[in-house]
Amino acid sequence: MIKKPVLKIGNRFIGENYLPLIIVELGINHNGNLVLAKKLIMTAKKMGAEIIKHQTHIPDDEMSIEAKKIIPVHTTENIYNIISNSSLSYEQEKNFQMYVKKLGMTFISTPFSREAANRLNRMNVPAYKIGSGECNNFPLIEHICKFKKPIILSTGMNDINSIKKAVRIIESYKIPYALLHCTNLYPTPAKLIRLNAIDEMKKTFPKAVIGLSDHTGNNYTSFAALGKGVSIIEKHFIDTKKRKGPDIKASIDKKQLKDLIVGSREIYFSLPGNKKPVKEEKKTANFAFASVVSNSYIKSGSILSKKNIWVRRPGNGDFKAEYYEKLLGKKVFKNIEKNTQIKKNHFKK
Repeated sequence: MIKKPVLKIGNRFIGENYLPLIIVELGINHNGNLVLAKKLIMTAKKMGAEIIKHQTHIPDDEMSIEAKKIIPVHTTENIYNIISNSSLSYEQEKNFQMYVKKLGMTFISTPFSREAANRLNRMNVPAYKIGSGECNNFPLIEHICKFKKPIILSTGMNDINSIKKAVRIIESYKIPYALLHCTNLYPTPAKLIRLNAIDEMKKTFPKAVIGLSDHTGNNYTSFAALGKGVSIIEKHFIDTKKRKGPDIKASIDKKQLKDLIVGSREIYFSLPGNKKPVKEEKKTANFAFASVVSNSYIKSGSILSKKNIWVRRPGNGDFKAEYYEKLLGKKVFKNIEKNTQIKKNHFKK
């Protein structure tokens, strides 16, 4: 029997035999405002969050000057300005991290450059999240692997072959890891989610914990993925969708986060088992099933036929409905009142 892969972040075990992990992605929704960031963190805590994920951006180490000419499809501003305006300094991010810890949650982050990865190492994060844009950034992946921390790798915009290359690097360092299926559109329309890719990834990467980074603005896709047995759901989060920012449309609000956390646990407990009655159904079966009964008064010595017997509730008789055909043609040796269950002793002299 193949051992199921397990990831551990802090004291939290992640895998098919554990409750699904909902990663709350604050990303750049705080718009570079530490006060707002803390408000979002506190709100997520109240909704039941365990792990808060940040994005660690050091713009000049992350991007060349050409980035100032690139405008993402879901914004009207160039990516360099967006990231610069949303970045936190080391001191601010350390403050962010300590606030998360103070509230009893775990802080992790996505580094978008080598220096960002080094910063997170100095902050002693328990794991690294690598974004889809860095899935094929093999030099950065190898640099992060040298820290010997668990890795969660998003795989949007990449195919199986490019993911395999990243996985080979991670596995060469003997690091436990997770792979998240993802579509990098903000928000992602349902027709481009491709949840069946989860099955493909499970089959192709048996050593990986599998999850979904969901960029829709609702929970439907996440619930469906949980039904496929994923162990991680990552969702962008904002307290209210009335706020402004490039990722707000791809984020869920506080009510949706609460629903996702509660729903993920309900789905987890609903999955195991096979198709057979459970013992708790016994009392229900007693009244819901049918037994063979007399359809009229049956005199001793009579032959049972379709005219004098039928099936009716409850199902606690000697002969369940499935025995109806087998009783036809049998002789009874006792009088049977109308509309009463056929008993085994009716056939004894």
